[in-house]
Amino acid sequence: MMKLILASASPRRAELLRQVGIPFDLVIPEICEQVKEQLAPEELVCMLARKKAEAVVATFDRGLVLAADTLVYYRGLILGKPVDAEEAGRMLQLISGDCHEVITALYLVDAATGLIESGISTTKVWMKELTPLGIAAYLATDEPYDKAGAYGIQGRAALFISRIEGCYYNVVGLPLSLLQELLNNMHYTTWLNGDDFDNAK
Repeated sequence: MMKLILASASPRRAELLRQVGIPFDLVIPEICEQVKEQLAPEELVCMLARKKAEAVVATFDRGLVLAADTLVYYRGLILGKPVDAEEAGRMLQLISGDCHEVITALYLVDAATGLIESGISTTKVWMKELTPLGIAAYLATDEPYDKAGAYGIQGRAALFISRIEGCYYNVVGLPLSLLQELLNNMHYTTWLNGDDFDNAK
Protein backbone atom coordinates (compact mmCIF):
# COMPACT_ATOMS: atom_id res chain seq x y z
CA MET A 1 0.00 0.00 0.00
CA MET A 2 1.30 3.44 -0.93
CA LYS A 3 2.20 5.60 2.06
CA LEU A 4 0.34 8.89 2.47
CA ILE A 5 2.48 11.80 3.67
CA LEU A 6 0.65 14.82 5.07
CA ALA A 7 2.61 17.99 4.36
CA SER A 8 1.02 20.23 6.98
CA ALA A 9 1.55 21.84 10.35
CA SER A 10 -2.20 21.85 11.00
CA PRO A 11 -3.33 19.56 13.84
CA ARG A 12 -6.87 19.77 12.48
CA ARG A 13 -5.93 18.23 9.13
CA ALA A 14 -4.10 15.43 10.91
CA GLU A 15 -7.09 14.81 13.17
CA LEU A 16 -9.49 14.65 10.22
CA LEU A 17 -7.36 12.01 8.50
CA ARG A 18 -7.37 9.98 11.72
CA GLN A 19 -11.14 10.47 11.99
CA VAL A 20 -11.78 8.86 8.61
CA GLY A 21 -9.26 6.07 9.14
CA ILE A 22 -6.56 7.08 6.65
CA PRO A 23 -3.05 6.34 8.00
CA PHE A 24 -0.33 8.86 7.25
CA ASP A 25 3.10 10.13 8.12
CA LEU A 26 3.45 13.80 9.03
CA VAL A 27 6.07 16.17 7.63
CA ILE A 28 5.87 19.89 8.25
CA PRO A 29 6.82 21.82 5.09
CA GLU A 30 9.23 24.70 5.45
CA ILE A 31 8.07 27.40 3.05
CA CYS A 32 7.44 31.13 3.09
CA GLU A 33 3.69 31.73 2.83
CA GLN A 34 4.03 35.46 2.18
CA VAL A 35 3.18 36.28 -1.42
CA LYS A 36 4.01 39.62 -3.01
CA GLU A 37 2.07 39.32 -6.24
CA GLN A 38 -1.67 40.01 -6.42
CA LEU A 39 -3.50 36.76 -6.95
CA ALA A 40 -7.13 35.65 -6.97
CA PRO A 41 -8.01 33.62 -3.86
CA GLU A 42 -8.23 30.37 -5.81
CA GLU A 43 -4.84 31.01 -7.41
CA LEU A 44 -3.29 31.82 -4.03
CA VAL A 45 -4.45 28.67 -2.22
CA CYS A 46 -3.45 26.52 -5.19
CA MET A 47 0.02 28.05 -5.31
CA LEU A 48 0.61 27.66 -1.56
CA ALA A 49 -0.68 24.09 -1.49
CA ARG A 50 1.61 23.25 -4.41
CA LYS A 51 4.62 24.88 -2.71
CA LYS A 52 4.00 22.87 0.46
CA ALA A 53 3.73 19.61 -1.48
CA GLU A 54 6.83 20.30 -3.57
CA ALA A 55 8.88 21.17 -0.49
CA VAL A 56 8.09 17.77 1.04
CA VAL A 57 7.99 15.50 -2.02
CA ALA A 58 11.57 16.46 -2.86
CA THR A 59 12.69 14.51 0.23
CA PHE A 60 10.97 11.22 -0.72
CA ASP A 61 11.53 8.59 -3.41
CA ARG A 62 8.07 7.12 -3.00
CA GLY A 63 4.76 7.86 -1.29
CA LEU A 64 1.81 10.12 -1.91
CA VAL A 65 2.23 13.65 -0.57
CA LEU A 66 -0.88 15.59 0.44
CA ALA A 67 -0.79 19.34 0.99
CA ALA A 68 -3.56 21.87 1.55
CA ASP A 69 -4.05 25.58 1.99
CA THR A 70 -7.12 27.42 3.30
CA LEU A 71 -8.16 31.06 3.30
CA VAL A 72 -11.22 33.15 4.03
CA TYR A 73 -12.48 35.47 1.29
CA TYR A 74 -14.77 38.37 2.14
CA ARG A 75 -15.90 41.10 -0.25
CA GLY A 76 -12.69 41.16 -2.24
CA LEU A 77 -10.40 40.71 0.78
CA ILE A 78 -8.26 37.64 1.43
CA LEU A 79 -8.07 36.79 5.13
CA GLY A 80 -5.32 34.43 6.20
CA LYS A 81 -4.02 33.70 9.68
CA PRO A 82 -3.90 36.77 11.96
CA VAL A 83 -0.50 37.81 13.26
CA ASP A 84 -1.82 39.03 16.61
CA ALA A 85 -4.96 39.75 18.64
CA GLU A 86 -5.45 43.15 17.05
CA GLU A 87 -5.55 41.73 13.55
CA ALA A 88 -7.74 38.82 14.68
CA GLY A 89 -10.21 41.26 16.18
CA ARG A 90 -10.34 43.26 12.96
CA MET A 91 -11.02 40.11 10.95
CA LEU A 92 -13.86 39.02 13.23
CA GLN A 93 -15.43 42.48 13.16
CA LEU A 94 -15.18 42.45 9.37
CA ILE A 95 -17.00 39.15 8.80
CA SER A 96 -19.46 39.64 11.67
CA GLY A 97 -23.12 39.54 10.61
CA ASP A 98 -22.39 38.60 7.01
CA CYS A 99 -21.48 35.76 4.65
CA HIS A 100 -17.92 34.88 3.68
CA GLU A 101 -16.30 32.10 1.70
CA VAL A 102 -13.79 29.53 2.90
CA ILE A 103 -11.60 28.24 0.07
CA THR A 104 -9.28 25.24 0.35
CA ALA A 105 -6.96 23.82 -2.28
CA LEU A 106 -5.72 20.23 -2.12
CA TYR A 107 -2.58 19.10 -3.92
CA LEU A 108 -1.52 15.46 -4.21
CA VAL A 109 1.72 14.32 -5.82
CA ASP A 110 3.13 10.82 -6.22
CA ALA A 111 6.81 11.00 -5.27
CA ALA A 112 7.73 8.03 -7.45
CA THR A 113 5.96 9.02 -10.67
CA GLY A 114 5.36 12.76 -10.35
CA LEU A 115 1.65 12.23 -11.04
CA ILE A 116 -0.43 15.12 -9.66
CA GLU A 117 -4.06 15.54 -8.67
CA SER A 118 -5.47 18.78 -7.29
CA GLY A 119 -8.77 20.46 -6.59
CA ILE A 120 -10.55 23.30 -4.81
CA SER A 121 -13.47 23.33 -2.38
CA THR A 122 -15.48 26.43 -1.49
CA THR A 123 -17.95 26.77 1.39
CA LYS A 124 -20.14 29.75 2.20
CA VAL A 125 -20.35 30.58 5.91
CA TRP A 126 -22.86 32.92 7.55
CA MET A 127 -21.67 34.43 10.80
CA LYS A 128 -23.94 35.98 13.41
CA GLU A 129 -23.58 39.59 14.46
CA LEU A 130 -20.78 39.55 17.02
CA THR A 131 -20.70 41.87 20.01
CA PRO A 132 -17.47 43.55 21.13
CA LEU A 133 -17.72 41.50 24.31
CA GLY A 134 -18.06 38.28 22.34
CA ILE A 135 -15.07 39.11 20.16
CA ALA A 136 -12.97 40.02 23.20
CA ALA A 137 -13.93 36.77 24.93
CA TYR A 138 -12.96 34.76 21.87
CA LEU A 139 -9.67 36.60 21.48
CA ALA A 140 -8.85 35.60 25.07
CA THR A 141 -8.81 31.94 23.99
CA ASP A 142 -5.99 30.36 21.97
CA GLU A 143 -8.26 29.53 19.03
CA PRO A 144 -8.06 32.48 16.58
CA TYR A 145 -4.35 32.73 16.00
CA ASP A 146 -3.48 29.80 13.74
CA LYS A 147 -6.63 29.82 11.64
CA ALA A 148 -7.60 31.62 8.44
CA GLY A 149 -10.19 34.27 9.20
CA ALA A 150 -9.31 34.15 12.92
CA TYR A 151 -11.88 31.52 13.93
CA GLY A 152 -12.33 27.76 14.16
CA ILE A 153 -15.77 26.42 13.30
CA GLN A 154 -14.96 23.15 15.08
CA GLY A 155 -14.21 24.96 18.35
CA ARG A 156 -15.80 27.70 20.42
CA ALA A 157 -16.55 29.79 17.35
CA ALA A 158 -19.23 27.25 16.44
CA LEU A 159 -21.48 29.50 18.54
CA PHE A 160 -20.89 32.29 16.01
CA ILE A 161 -22.08 30.40 12.93
CA SER A 162 -25.72 30.55 11.83
CA ARG A 163 -25.42 28.30 8.75
CA ILE A 164 -23.11 27.08 6.03
CA GLU A 165 -23.51 26.09 2.39
CA GLY A 166 -21.03 23.46 1.25
CA CYS A 167 -18.57 21.12 2.95
CA TYR A 168 -18.21 21.59 6.70
CA TYR A 169 -14.82 19.87 6.74
CA ASN A 170 -13.57 22.36 4.18
CA VAL A 171 -14.07 25.09 6.79
CA VAL A 172 -12.05 23.02 9.27
CA GLY A 173 -9.28 22.84 6.67
CA LEU A 174 -9.55 19.50 4.83
CA PRO A 175 -12.51 18.87 2.48
CA LEU A 176 -12.84 15.13 2.93
CA SER A 177 -15.21 14.45 0.03
CA LEU A 178 -12.85 16.18 -2.40
CA LEU A 179 -9.91 14.34 -0.85
CA GLN A 180 -11.59 10.97 -1.43
CA GLU A 181 -12.17 11.86 -5.09
CA LEU A 182 -8.54 12.82 -5.59
CA LEU A 183 -7.28 9.71 -3.79
CA ASN A 184 -9.49 7.56 -6.02
CA ASN A 185 -8.04 9.29 -9.08
CA MET A 186 -4.56 8.42 -7.80
CA HIS A 187 -5.64 4.78 -7.23
CA TYR A 188 -4.81 5.14 -3.56
CA THR A 189 -6.19 2.27 -1.48
CA THR A 190 -8.12 3.03 1.73
CA TRP A 191 -10.42 0.91 3.89
CA LEU A 192 -13.27 2.19 1.69
CA ASN A 193 -11.93 0.75 -1.56
CA GLY A 194 -9.32 -1.79 -0.42
CA ASP A 195 -9.17 -5.56 -0.04
CA ASP A 196 -10.92 -5.59 3.33
CA PHE A 197 -13.92 -3.83 1.81
CA ASP A 198 -14.02 -6.18 -1.18
CA ASN A 199 -13.88 -9.25 1.06
CA ALA A 200 -16.70 -7.94 3.23
CA LYS A 201 -19.14 -7.64 0.34
